[in-house]
Amino acid sequence: MTHPTDFPRDPARPALPEHLRTALWLAELGLPVLPLRAGKLPFGNCRACRNSACGDRPHMLAAGPCQCPAPCHAWGAATTNPDVLTSPAWAGAWRQAQAVAYHPGGAGLTVVDLDNADAVAWARRNLPATKTVPTTRGEHWIYRGTLRSVNGVRPGVDLKSTMAYAQWRGPGTGAMVRLPEVVRGLAVKEPAAARPEPCIVTATVPAGGGDCRHRSPAYLERGIAMAEQRIKEATEAIHTTVYRTFLAVLSAHGRCGCLTDAHIKRLFTTAQEKGESLRNCEDAWINARTTLGM
Repeated sequence: MTHPTDFPRDPARPALPEHLRTALWLAELGLPVLPLRAGKLPFGNCRACRNSACGDRPHMLAAGPCQCPAPCHAWGAATTNPDVLTSPAWAGAWRQAQAVAYHPGGAGLTVVDLDNADAVAWARRNLPATKTVPTTRGEHWIYRGTLRSVNGVRPGVDLKSTMAYAQWRGPGTGAMVRLPEVVRGLAVKEPAAARPEPCIVTATVPAGGGDCRHRSPAYLERGIAMAEQRIKEATEAIHTTVYRTFLAVLSAHGRCGCLTDAHIKRLFTTAQEKGESLRNCEDAWINARTTLGM
């Protein structure tokens, strides 16, 4: 696949909505794109593909990418097909769109999402220079090559590549280089702050219901309550907090069958009350399960 090392300026297409013009330009460069609504969120699932029936989630990849004609499954709906982007099914979304996102993995790229000044300073000390794009709070460092997407690999650092989307924030500066081993290493390391103790987590359980085989029910209840409390008390880096909480809960109870849908619903609800979207909750849960090999 051809990797766009330099992004030319968006040509004027005055007859189309601004974000759709940008999306068509990016699609020409080989970046699969989709519209985002307010809050940097994708548009909601359609009835036909609710609960990821189309196969856009990691555990259903055998079904292939989303084939739904509407932009409803985040990275799974991203496309380079101009006929899809300009189809009537997508028209309403583009009229309401607040931004454009792209699927890095679909273009053979990885985005190192640096969420604050400390994370940027760390990258400048430890990562090879590459194409850099300023964001609201930090920077996106873009490399050629793909890996699995993982949130919270370091404080303020997320990896976005396969099964993820990143907001388009402009061409950036610098020359894009090949994905370095130091970044690949981040994707396989378990976050240092994640410990197998009763703390935070949320999502769909590997196996549901039943008594905990190695702890008492009271221990599980206390762990879920502590997880809820940790999420509630988070003052920043909510994505990282939710991911690490999910990782800890799954580490302690994910293999024994003691977690139920009710426990997961409590954790998801607490995370959403802190501003986390349902989609981000699902992604964090799946990333935690993947890290633990579940």
